[in-house]
Amino acid sequence: MVSNPRTWSFTIDRYINPFIPPPPWHLIPSPIARFLGHRPPGYKPAEVGNLQPIFWAFIGIFCGVALIEGVDMHVPSFQARDAPLIVGSFGAAAVLEFYAIDSPLAQPRNAVLGQLISAFTGVAVCKLFLLGDFDHLRWLGGAIACAAATALMALTKTVHPPAGATALLAVTDPKIVNLGWFYLLIILLGCMLMLAVAMLINNIGRRFPLYWWTPEDVGRKKPGQHPMFERRASSIKSQKHASHDRESEKGDVEADAGLPDRVEGSGHEESPDLEQSEVVIRPGQVSVPEHMYLTQEEKTLLEILSQRL
Repeated sequence: MVSNPRTWSFTIDRYINPFIPPPPWHLIPSPIARFLGHRPPGYKPAEVGNLQPIFWAFIGIFCGVALIEGVDMHVPSFQARDAPLIVGSFGAAAVLEFYAIDSPLAQPRNAVLGQLISAFTGVAVCKLFLLGDFDHLRWLGGAIACAAATALMALTKTVHPPAGATALLAVTDPKIVNLGWFYLLIILLGCMLMLAVAMLINNIGRRFPLYWWTPEDVGRKKPGQHPMFERRASSIKSQKHASHDRESEKGDVEADAGLPDRVEGSGHEESPDLEQSEVVIRPGQVSVPEHMYLTQEEKTLLEILSQRL
């Protein structure tokens, strides 16, 4: 029987996460690992107001944008191709990477791969439309590039909103159209420079990134799980079996002693359905029902909440 198309779902991490190596934090000196976003178990972020994040966002955005512009101005190959001083989408990316640093959309996987996927999509669409009447169809190419880039980012779990502008500019900006595939190198360099500044500035009083690839488990372990998360069905079943064994032993003792059996429906039965519907957040641990599906964004939010307890 064919399933309802409305329920179709595709998760690329199910296929690639087993081949992603776990972060090698044990091989990296602690001071360096700290600026790569690693924190020891039991880490709790300090409580801060809104002025400190705003201050560091100002410093980070200024340094990140200025660095990209300064480097682009002094790369001979950029000047030879009349490349723009900076691609406009990096302005929006800076807001994410220096202020909304807890958002999954700002993490390295999204900030770098999302930009590259969008740049590639934009240039590919542009090359295709250059085969025809480009001047009259440029508007259509821009719309297709932005839509296709968004779809590819969603399928690869690399959604980065500023990257939509990266794909759009590849078709609509005459300077970028003339760059062709060289546009990807400009985007890659800008992404790496901004990421480097973000790790330096954001880890002074905060934490960035929260993860490099995904908050879920990676490697040859069971995909779709996070080290902090536990599924409660198995533990509930084991508790139910243990309780059943205890009741059996108690019944045997009562029978040997000549005591009457317990009356059914006396209110002593367990209610596993109620337990399985609960989400429990403890310091450094989140328990969720086995049947519940959590998105990457929801898992990140629960992880942040558990670290603040």
